[in-house]
Amino acid sequence: MKDVDKAFRTIVEVSKWANPMHLNQRYVLLGSCFAQNIGELFQSYSLDAVCNPLGVTYNPASIAIQVREALHASPSTLRSSFFHFDGKWHCWWTGTLLNDTDEERFVKTVLDTFSQLGEALREADYLFLTLGTNVCYKLVEGQSGMIVTNCHKVPAANFDEVILDFKACADILSDTMDLLVRECPKLKVVFTVSPYRYKKYGFHGSQLAKATLLLTVEELCRRYPQKARYFPAYELLLDDLRDYRFYAEDMIHPSPVAVNYIWRRMVESCMDKEMRKYLEEYEPIRKAKGHISLCKS
Repeated sequence: MKDVDKAFRTIVEVSKWANPMHLNQRYVLLGSCFAQNIGELFQSYSLDAVCNPLGVTYNPASIAIQVREALHASPSTLRSSFFHFDGKWHCWWTGTLLNDTDEERFVKTVLDTFSQLGEALREADYLFLTLGTNVCYKLVEGQSGMIVTNCHKVPAANFDEVILDFKACADILSDTMDLLVRECPKLKVVFTVSPYRYKKYGFHGSQLAKATLLLTVEELCRRYPQKARYFPAYELLLDDLRDYRFYAEDMIHPSPVAVNYIWRRMVESCMDKEMRKYLEEYEPIRKAKGHISLCKS
């Protein structure tokens, strides 16, 4: 049966980490919906994990802004990203869940969330950064030209679409890595590229974006061999599973089955024996709590 499986599958080998993750370490996960999936799995096993507290983020520039502002939070700088629209206050550097009708309460919530992320980064052992696309949006020049993380349903005429090339992505994330080296010396960064397919840009455009991100991560791992590494989530879905039955109903997001498969491969390759045993023993508790993994847009 194993020979038959091999005949109809390309199994992606994932190298075992020489220094695997272990219990009682701390984790931060930032980035696209795949980071959200994996982060929620960490949390479902009661591991010490902070997952996208500022909302899901897709492109390198927006992730870099969130890390920078979390570690060097300046109330005046953050306030420059606040705006009022459709009866609520929003922040250009957060997702849609952070909003409020009360300005004072909103300001406090956003400042506190950035500050808490900064503390989590300084205390964490691992930061998982999942890159989704090299496309970002910025306010038109008459409105500051600021890169935004989420458009918050503001009319499209207010934004310019920007495609970050390999050099721009590598330079932006190198600045982020330099900041993390200085501010979070014990932190290891694990890069993944989201297997989510961006139909909006056309599937050829989506593949070009993924290729740019993969080249970027390869370069970052070369520049920071002691700090950065890559986990092949993208390849595990597209080359190992490689079948529409492993996608959600929209045929774009990974299905819960696919996410859990990638999680199991991470457990096998990146976690030590004690941590794997803990996860196995905790599984009945997790199931009793009704935890499931769903890919969110």
